[in-house]
Amino acid sequence: MGKKPTIAISHLGCEKNRIDSEHMLGLLASSGYTVDTDEEAADYVIVNTCSFIQAAREESIRTLVELAESNKKIIISGCLAQHFQEELLNELPEAVAIVGTGDYQKIVNVVQRVEAGERVKEISHNPQFIADESTPRFRTTTEGVAYLRVAEGCDYSCAFCIIPKLRGKQRSRSIESIVAEAKALAQQGVQELILISQITTNYGLDLYGEPKLAELLRKLGEVDVPWIRIHYAYPTGLTSKVIEAIKETPNILPYLDLPLQHSHPEILRAMNRPWQGQVNDKVVERLKDTLDGAVLRTTFIVGFPGEEDDHFEHLADFVERHQFDHVGVFTFSREEGTTAFNLPKPVSQELMQERRDILMELQQPISAERNRCCIGKTVDVLIEQENPETGELIGRSARFAPEVDGLVYVQGSASLGSMVPVVITDASAYDLYGKVAAQI
Repeated sequence: MGKKPTIAISHLGCEKNRIDSEHMLGLLASSGYTVDTDEEAADYVIVNTCSFIQAAREESIRTLVELAESNKKIIISGCLAQHFQEELLNELPEAVAIVGTGDYQKIVNVVQRVEAGERVKEISHNPQFIADESTPRFRTTTEGVAYLRVAEGCDYSCAFCIIPKLRGKQRSRSIESIVAEAKALAQQGVQELILISQITTNYGLDLYGEPKLAELLRKLGEVDVPWIRIHYAYPTGLTSKVIEAIKETPNILPYLDLPLQHSHPEILRAMNRPWQGQVNDKVVERLKDTLDGAVLRTTFIVGFPGEEDDHFEHLADFVERHQFDHVGVFTFSREEGTTAFNLPKPVSQELMQERRDILMELQQPISAERNRCCIGKTVDVLIEQENPETGELIGRSARFAPEVDGLVYVQGSASLGSMVPVVITDASAYDLYGKVAAQI
């Protein structure tokens, strides 16, 4: 029997995509394939693509073209594959296979068919699959952190978003399945679990007939892992029951990623999120009042079609009023296949960028002040990197989610993947600085 080919994966896009990549790596490795990070040495490169916004598509296409120019055999997976399957096959003869968002679990079979000489198109037009704790997985994150997917897909139809068409309707895993994987990850030494889905506050609605996030959080409270972080908590789903579960479950961090997108009712209505304008202020105020040490991150879209100066001023006032810890701002990306694609009154790219810059400039001193509140305090820090030149440790406190927030730069010694108490001595708009408490 011939030697199995070596396969590399080039991962692009969000953490949900990352989990798909990790499952493909796990499936291939468990089937005896050599998985290598060296794309040059690999026989095949799987490019797990993103198609959420124009910039993400451009990055995916750039990666594909560079690999094609180096005569690599490419397997294209992920959202771009789901979105533009025919175009990719027509334009890239180097693409030996294309795999949809609901078909990555078939990656071993896809490689086998390619090896037999077939050009494979494996695309489910209505994705149904969701991996569970029995699906092999090879983590690509640092030792101390792992993403834990609780559901896949989305039942909403926000005017700007293509994701439901690419990833299908919401499908939740059972509480038992999620807890089983959480326990397995804890046994691997994971210190932080990050719960993800398209809308985590809607977890369980499809499976149980009502959202079950509160029940899930309380069950995860029994897992031996210090930090559990919730991403993508929509305001309507932050019920008293959920907030109480966060407050009463010690290892659930009072950190919430709230994708609010805008504050003005007219823009939210145009975004097909009219319900949100009625709850934004109340939810933010209730979270701050109820959760000790609440850390709130949010994202906004500027330049949505029809956004006038008064709409933007409403948003700027909202940001200033609520003093969020972390804010991300995106310019509107016109996506074919969404209802926003043909909306009238487009905003120019120049004005969009100007509004983004204004909002980010407004947020910087707010973030700096929120960080400065930590000076003099001793906080737990998860150590994830070491600067080989200076010996300085780099990690994160509970205030910071990986990749999207800041870092903590630490003087002292500690092992990678460990959690240590750090006295915070300084702060900037994005980062914290400190010393290991036991070594002062």
